[in-house]
Amino acid sequence: MIDMLALTTSEFAILAMIAFVAGLVRGFSGFALSAIVVAAGATVVPPVALIPICWWLEMTASALMVRSGWREADKHTVFGLAGGSMIGVPIGLMFTTAVSPDVSKIAAVSVIVLLAIVQLAKVRMPFLATRAGLYGSGVTSGIVTGIAGVGGMIVALYVLALDTRASKMRAALVMYLFISATTSLVTFLLFGIMDPAAASRGIALIIPTAAGVIAGKRLFNAKLEPYYKPFCLCLLVALGIASLTRLAL
Repeated sequence: MIDMLALTTSEFAILAMIAFVAGLVRGFSGFALSAIVVAAGATVVPPVALIPICWWLEMTASALMVRSGWREADKHTVFGLAGGSMIGVPIGLMFTTAVSPDVSKIAAVSVIVLLAIVQLAKVRMPFLATRAGLYGSGVTSGIVTGIAGVGGMIVALYVLALDTRASKMRAALVMYLFISATTSLVTFLLFGIMDPAAASRGIALIIPTAAGVIAGKRLFNAKLEPYYKPFCLCLLVALGIASLTRLAL
C-alpha cells in the first residue's frame, strides 16, 4: 500500500498523525482541518498535492458531523454564506492573473488575524448581523478563496462574530464546509486535480481522520462550550500567524 501511495512508511505515519490532530480540532471547533493539514503536511507532501487529499478528509469529517450540523445550524445563515461564496469565487479567480497570490494571501490573512484579535477584545461588530453583512461575508469569502485560498477563515470569522450559542456557531461551520466540499469536487475533477495518487492518499488517511473527529466531538460538551469562541478565535490567530510565517520564509 505504501508503494501505491508513493510515500515512505515514516512519511505516511507523519501524515496519519497530522490527520488525527486535524480531525480532533475539526471535531471540536467545526473547522480548520484543511488549514492544519496543509500547514503541517507541507513538510511531507507539496501543498498543491495536499489540496485533493484534504477533500477526502473534509468529506469524512462532514459525514460524521453533518447530521448534528443540519439539526443545529441556522439554515438562512449557511445558505447565505454558501450562495455568496459561489458568486465570489469566479470574481476572485479573475483577479488571480492581476494580483500576486502571495501578496494577496498576506493581505487577507493579516486582516483575518486583526479582526480575530478585535473579537477577542470583545469589540462588537453589529453590521455583520445585517443581511448585507451576511451576503457580503459570503461574497468576500469566495473572492478570497479564488485569490488566496483562505476564504474558509473569513466564514469562520463571520460565524464567530454572531451573538449566538456555541453549538449553533459550530453547526453553521460544519454545514458550510459540507456544501463547499461537495461543490469543490466538480472543480477538482474538471481541472484534473483529483488524480489516482491523491485519491489513494486521501482514502488511506480516512481512518485516523475519523478517529480524531470522533474524539473531538466528544470534547464538545456543555462544560466546555463557554470556551468555544475564545478557542476558535485563538485558533484563527494561530493559523494566520503560521501562514504568514510560512509565506515569509
